[in-house]
Amino acid sequence: MRQLVLVVCLGWGASLEAKTLIYAKSLIDGRSREAREQVTILIQGDRIEGVEAGYLTPGRDDKVIDLRQSTVMPGLMDMHVHLSTEFHGKSYMERYTFQTADYALRAAVHAERTLMAGFTTVRDLGDTDNVTISLRSMIDKGIYKGPRIYSAGKSIATTGGHADPTNGARRGLLPDPTPEQGVINGPDEARKAVRQRYKDGADLIKITATGGVLSEARSGQNAQFTDEELAAIIATARDYGFTVAAHAHGTEGMKRAVKAGVDSIEHGTYMTDDIMGLMKSRGTYFVPTLIAGAWVAEKSKVPDFFPELVRVKAATIGPKIADTFAKAVRSGVKIAFGTDSGVSEHGRNAEEFGLMVKAGMKPMAAIQAATVSSAQLLKIDDKLGSIEKGKLADIVAVAGNPLQDIEVMRQVHFVMKGGQVYKQ
Repeated sequence: MRQLVLVVCLGWGASLEAKTLIYAKSLIDGRSREAREQVTILIQGDRIEGVEAGYLTPGRDDKVIDLRQSTVMPGLMDMHVHLSTEFHGKSYMERYTFQTADYALRAAVHAERTLMAGFTTVRDLGDTDNVTISLRSMIDKGIYKGPRIYSAGKSIATTGGHADPTNGARRGLLPDPTPEQGVINGPDEARKAVRQRYKDGADLIKITATGGVLSEARSGQNAQFTDEELAAIIATARDYGFTVAAHAHGTEGMKRAVKAGVDSIEHGTYMTDDIMGLMKSRGTYFVPTLIAGAWVAEKSKVPDFFPELVRVKAATIGPKIADTFAKAVRSGVKIAFGTDSGVSEHGRNAEEFGLMVKAGMKPMAAIQAATVSSAQLLKIDDKLGSIEKGKLADIVAVAGNPLQDIEVMRQVHFVMKGGQVYKQ
């Protein structure tokens, strides 16, 4: 019996020693400005053990993944998604017809689609009934397949603001939303809303600092929080260790949000040179969501796709985001990758790369926006965002060279998250 136990223990120990070796034709590691050629990535468990020049000879129990025809890079990150939704012509009826389970089941499908597109980490910036907080836990436990989710839960708005869920409904049909439901008026309610998100298990705070495109409200750009409300949100968020993302199209609301200390501006349509300078001085990130702007502009041309109130905003605001992004690139504002997927279709996230490059960003910079820069925005660059010793083994691969043709980013054929292969 002792001999049998000894053999079993030795065999188990030997399996723990085994490594995974990834042979990469070209490596974009997330840090360097140049790709490295013909390297081996060593993986032990869920961590990267090192990167070595050439193709190393594997040990007897090692596993080899041959990507010698591919460009390998860190798992991609999308800093602005909405997994529980996907917009279509009848989306405005869903708040009356959908149960929480409907949103949750749909979010699980979208999460897997996102992972298979190469995005191993996302920020979900606004859901329904906190379904992405629950989905985050289910994915972490291995029950569902999907990216790591950093969820804001329900966005915080003001009465009639962009994330007020009763917009467009007749008065009396739905109860007046409360801070628990993400609608505030005044600093005290602002603090309560942030604390409620802490209680709910959110990872960060999302506010709608200005009007938006798809909400059934007249303005797409008016300022929607007072300075006092913003100060209360930011101070309380800092107390609870939250970062704060701010949806913002209009200039005044954007300026207030940056001055208050938000960590990122989402969309940023009417961002001015002064605001860009302010963001640079404060280290505020810009998450542009170009695909969302292009999508709403295109759909605004389809008769009756949007309510007329929304169609006018979509036709006006949508086309402007790309020009603002081009100016931000030239100005040197810090940029993180984001798509607003859930407006456009989930799984098409990588189309954003082509739009970024078309607007003037270098391919390497666009890839770094979706890797190390996004990890820095999330404050997790100590464990993700680059292929380096000690980092979590989130690794994806594409055929071809994205530095020459950025469109190959739309064809991710290998996905590893935490050392586990999900697509090969």
